[in-house]
Amino acid sequence: MSYSIHQLRDDAQRDAAPLLTFPTPEVHSLSIRARALVFHDPRSVDLLEEVERVAASEATVLIVGETGTGKELVARHIHQQSGRKGPFVAVNCGAFSDNLVEAELFGHEAGAFTGAAQARAGWFEAANGGTLFLDEIGDLPLAMQVKLLRVLQERCVVRIGARKAVPIDVRLVAATNVDLARAVRAGNFRMDLYYRLNVASVQLPPLRERPGDIMPLVWHFVDRYRRKLALHSVTLSAAAECALLNYGWPGNIRELENVIHYALIVSREGRVEVGDLRLPRGEASLFAQGAGGWNAEPVAEGPRLACVIRRMLEQGHEHLYEAVEEEMVKTAFAFSRENQVQTAKRLGISRNVLRAQLKRFGLLGVGWQAQAGETAES
Repeated sequence: MSYSIHQLRDDAQRDAAPLLTFPTPEVHSLSIRARALVFHDPRSVDLLEEVERVAASEATVLIVGETGTGKELVARHIHQQSGRKGPFVAVNCGAFSDNLVEAELFGHEAGAFTGAAQARAGWFEAANGGTLFLDEIGDLPLAMQVKLLRVLQERCVVRIGARKAVPIDVRLVAATNVDLARAVRAGNFRMDLYYRLNVASVQLPPLRERPGDIMPLVWHFVDRYRRKLALHSVTLSAAAECALLNYGWPGNIRELENVIHYALIVSREGRVEVGDLRLPRGEASLFAQGAGGWNAEPVAEGPRLACVIRRMLEQGHEHLYEAVEEEMVKTAFAFSRENQVQTAKRLGISRNVLRAQLKRFGLLGVGWQAQAGETAES
């Protein structure tokens, strides 16, 4: 199965961002994996650049991230960007019993064991010329870790019941949601295999650490389920958007998709309110009572500020730009103990521009000319 990458247009922010998706997301409807991955947050933009640099090499890659963060989508992008002509094959190491995993990975000959009526190639052979993605590599039994290490070193596999080795040309991308270094110290993972896999490591941060991706993903899933539910249009209340931005998303992108899907099912006339999100008790209620919600610790200051501005827009606040600018200057001036040099530095503007704003907002007293001669050291 391939994947698609295209430009997602966020209806709220009007910004374009690369989006990775499966071509047939419904195939993964019962899976816990993420079915979309967007690169809008600055941290995600840097991640995409790193992934594409790694992809251009032939190095083995280890992707580390929590469940539901999009590790398989990253692996698929690495394969596509690598230029390898063979297939992309994804295998979940935790999905097979200990006595079947060897046959699944390396194949077997007819009669090699009970039930082996005919010979069958393993996943390594199936991925020849392409990329083999081993998800949940930390669940691989120790005995299999030894055999995997040998395959990576010798670049050939021996089917169960066979004597002849089969050469393979496979790039390996592994993924885990556990700390393999800790597993090595605990004796649950081989150190030599860990270093063999960890040639190029990609750390995939959880959704709560890339808040700029939340709303683009929200609108992607809104559009997807709006079509399925035959809704003409969908809007989100300011409180609902704030709840989405401030929630911690322990289930990452997969949880976000489920929340949006359910919200569209129960929403009235295509408008999603905070109660429609059905977030865990205590998370969403903070945002249902207006300004009282701002006391909750946000995911990041950017989303928190966006929530405030969006609520002001929804309430039809007059002269919004001037009001926000004035409050920002006043707050920074007070925070800097009315030191103009420090205020200008914190706001990233020149002292002349700051003085003009201070005068416009009535913040310059009789002694402001003397204060203008302050130095940065004061």
